[in-house]
Amino acid sequence: MQDLRQTIESAWDNRALLQETATREAINAVIEELDKGRLRVAEPGQDGDWVVNDWVKKAVVLYFPIRNMETVEVGPFEFHDKMELKRDYASQGVRVVPHAVARYGAYLESGVIMMPSYVNIGAWVGSGTMVDTWATVGSCGQIGRNVHLSGGVGIGGVLEPLQATPTIIEDDCFIGSRSIVVEGVRVRKEAVLGANVVLTQSTRIIDVTGPEPVTHRGVVPERSVVIPGSYTKSFPAGDYQVSCALIIGKRKESTDKKTSLNAALREHDVAV
Repeated sequence: MQDLRQTIESAWDNRALLQETATREAINAVIEELDKGRLRVAEPGQDGDWVVNDWVKKAVVLYFPIRNMETVEVGPFEFHDKMELKRDYASQGVRVVPHAVARYGAYLESGVIMMPSYVNIGAWVGSGTMVDTWATVGSCGQIGRNVHLSGGVGIGGVLEPLQATPTIIEDDCFIGSRSIVVEGVRVRKEAVLGANVVLTQSTRIIDVTGPEPVTHRGVVPERSVVIPGSYTKSFPAGDYQVSCALIIGKRKESTDKKTSLNAALREHDVAV
């Protein structure tokens, strides 16, 4: 891996090296490692934080200019793109419902279910996770195990800036329909996002369960139950409501995650 990394770093600083066979082979090797799950763009660290492998993100960026546009025909459908698609799902233990699409270079762990949805290059999706209808996982998005991405959910990817942590949904989370999580926001373990929650790095995530509000940005704490909200902000033209997210409760710690989830939804009357 160290040799691959040195080659990628050199090509990043000197794009003329993309014309060399050794450089192209190194880039292709990194994408193959991503596709098989032996490399990750970001991975959990020992302290519970996440470590970004920025050189791997560089390889993903460099993969695009070394690819040629190709036309692919499937029955009456025609596509024109640089990227290959993943293949041989049966041997990987992945269920893929038409018309789900995952690009080569994305890793789907055994037990993943893809309804008609989309997973982009560099993404990592853990076992037991369902990517539901019209949900999307952007480039380099990291989705944990036993996650449910409900219909129409949009998980953003972060390729650049290179040092930035990609958007991360940790294990056992439930992301309600039409929710959007982008710009490297991290949703920690067992959290529940109700329908239509929108999270960016600037979104206020306000815990309203105590006597005083507590504001977070960029991170949803573990087991939080979150719904859309708004707060009043003054502008030169007057006072207006600005979108935010409200933490209205916590999922109870339980070894039965599904029971815990159902209880949280009922108790807090969360739309999903």
